[in-house]
Amino acid sequence: MKFEHEMILCIVNSGFSGEVMDAARACGAGGGTVLHARGTASPEAESFFKIAIQPEKEMVMILVPAEIKDAVLHALYQKVGLQTPGQGIAFALPVDGVVGLPGQVSEGNSKT
Repeated sequence: MKFEHEMILCIVNSGFSGEVMDAARACGAGGGTVLHARGTASPEAESFFKIAIQPEKEMVMILVPAEIKDAVLHALYQKVGLQTPGQGIAFALPVDGVVGLPGQVSEGNSKT
């Protein structure tokens, strides 16, 4: 199954959502939604990754056309990845239906 859109989720330390959106916009993303969150991790995870887990996080949801997903993920890795102060992780999920974008109704949606 081929999807026209992907939702990229990027979780970063609090205060780094602007850098997330700068990187995504440079690749062609239009905008995103920021949710305030709190991270948790076991002491084993902290020692394995050799990072201190900061509980205050921001989760940025970005809907992108599937063809730019890889470029956006790469840009996020470069700008806010685990080796940066943002200590971010990002992943993408396929989206099978979209409404609300200008001129956009994907095949996954049906009119009733």
